[in-house]
Amino acid sequence: MSPFKSVISMVIVGALVLAYFSMFQVHEAERAIKFRLGEIVRADYEPGLHFKLPFVNNVRKFDGRVQTLDAEPERYLTGELKNLIVDAFVKWRVSDVRQYYTTVRGDTRQANMRLNEHIKDTLRSEFGRRDMQDVISGERTQIMDILRERGNEYAESIGVEVVDVRLKRVDLPPNVSESVFARMVAERERVARDIRARGDEASERIRADADRQRTIVVAEANRDSEELRGEGDARATEIYASAFDRDREFFGFVRSLRSYENAFRGEDDVLVLSPDSHFFRYFERSELDD
Repeated sequence: MSPFKSVISMVIVGALVLAYFSMFQVHEAERAIKFRLGEIVRADYEPGLHFKLPFVNNVRKFDGRVQTLDAEPERYLTGELKNLIVDAFVKWRVSDVRQYYTTVRGDTRQANMRLNEHIKDTLRSEFGRRDMQDVISGERTQIMDILRERGNEYAESIGVEVVDVRLKRVDLPPNVSESVFARMVAERERVARDIRARGDEASERIRADADRQRTIVVAEANRDSEELRGEGDARATEIYASAFDRDREFFGFVRSLRSYENAFRGEDDVLVLSPDSHFFRYFERSELDD
């Protein structure tokens, strides 16, 4: 290879190396700052391909996605001086990369620490002005809105934006929770006993009323049956009397036949009477002939 071609090749390689170190790419999920000998010269890069002076400019990139601050649960006092364990989280992202780098050196952990301290101070202030009922259910949404608003006011100073603040859990301390649970169980048991007692009272009342109605119904049925039986007996007596008046001898004969039928129902029936007894008067031929 000739010296000229060697020089050309070296120039081309040098140009490629220079071009490689002169370009940098910013992705959509990144924020970039360009420095000139340690001094910030630009921090508003859009996603895409950009250029810099090699060995004079250097570029630092930071994560521009939404970050999560999930601190350990903390104990807070309400306005009625009751302890509550609060577990909250914060969603934030970089909004001003220049301010972000200047205040926390672009360190996510430092940003989390400073946001966490501010959120805890705000929580302490808001909980201290409310009672337990308001904190747990009544004004929970309002507290989260206040946290997000005040968090954003502070976050501007470190170049970030608070996207959302949520209270995951608001609980009583374990020892208090156990006592509250025990009271709840006792109260539920008392209510259950009261309901059972009222149920027993109602069942006894219903049973007594049913027994009373049964007695009344049975008595009325017996009364009606006795009346019907008396009417039937009176009617039967009337019919018998009428038949007797029409032909007394024939009526006596029919009654005797029924008596014979009832007296000799079985094969082993035995009746010991005198032959001239009145019971056998219709067996005498003379009576039948008359």
